[in-house]
Amino acid sequence: MRIVRASIVLPLAFSLAACFGVGRKSIGEVHLPAEAPEPGPDFSNALYQTVGVRLEGGNEVRWVNNGKVFEAGVAEIGKAKKSIHIVTFIWSESDTARRLVAAIADRTRKGVACRILVDAVGSLSFSEKESAPLEDAGCTVRKFRPVPGQDDLARTHRKIVVVDGRVGITGGFGVDDKWRGRGKSEEEWRDSNVLVRGPAVAAMQQGFAENWQEAATELLPPDSFPRLERAGETAAAFVTSTDNGVVTKGDRLMQLLIAAAKKRIWIANAYFVPSEPILQLLERKAQKGVDVRILAAGEKTDAHFYLGPQRERMDRLVVAGARGFEYQASMMHSKTVLVDDSLVAVGSSNLDALSLNKMDEAVLVADDARLAKELERQWVEDLKHSAERVKMDGASRSARR
Repeated sequence: MRIVRASIVLPLAFSLAACFGVGRKSIGEVHLPAEAPEPGPDFSNALYQTVGVRLEGGNEVRWVNNGKVFEAGVAEIGKAKKSIHIVTFIWSESDTARRLVAAIADRTRKGVACRILVDAVGSLSFSEKESAPLEDAGCTVRKFRPVPGQDDLARTHRKIVVVDGRVGITGGFGVDDKWRGRGKSEEEWRDSNVLVRGPAVAAMQQGFAENWQEAATELLPPDSFPRLERAGETAAAFVTSTDNGVVTKGDRLMQLLIAAAKKRIWIANAYFVPSEPILQLLERKAQKGVDVRILAAGEKTDAHFYLGPQRERMDRLVVAGARGFEYQASMMHSKTVLVDDSLVAVGSSNLDALSLNKMDEAVLVADDARLAKELERQWVEDLKHSAERVKMDGASRSARR
């Protein structure tokens, strides 16, 4: 019975979220300010008021998209001196997993501590076959909230790697071979991730520790949180979100990012089925002449039941003056936001009821013109492989670019 229930929880959750907005009751929808300061010092203050963290300078942030995330991860793990911490939604038996295990084992043999946390529903197939090599390598392995539990929709969807408390990786990746390519073929998902050094890594470590504390009933040792020196010039903040019954920090953050847009807001997301407050904010921005663009998964999605609700919302925005696109080359799994010329957000949070209401999520926010320009270039490339939703006679339809 336990196995049967676990095998249907995730698909059922996605279906309910798409069709009925499970976890999102209209009475619980919260409308935040429609306007916020543009990127800069005043935005940092607004961020603090909204989610309790400020942008802090001194970080190095660089994109490690698609399969590059594993190149970066293996390289950083190979330099570990004290600890390797990984929390992920998906960990499957794969060449990618075996490569990570080999890199980890090389460091644990030298005394490095390793803690691995996988979500019990996201990694339904994660069994002794997958955990044994990690445990044999000296890792402590835990599952987050085994099912059945108090709330089987309340998962950790965070994707965080932290090495020595000094370098972190976050984004949309999972430990599976579909994330190791370039995102240009059906077998290779398109995803966005960043590698971070500097003060923001402390919050990334805390994001891991929060989930680990619940799953393993233990605190991380004090040396997991070293004093972090400046590593670059990027102002950044790491925002973690969890279900609180009314409005999550993830929902608050998305509304703030939209409210801050004065020239443009470009959102790439795997599942674009946002709440009514978020949709109304985007409509309002488009009607005011802000360049609003949405890029989401198309026919190669892993969740076809999302396409109908997604297209309804996207077409509504197109009527308001926005532009909507569906990625055609492979599964679009990125979760990024580009605001004006310098503000960037990247992380694990989808724009659906589960991510915005139920799941533990994590997003890096950075104010950096270079990162923004690089994200803009990624958009230009992605749009070469996308179909645009176009307005015709008051309705919309899809058309290849």
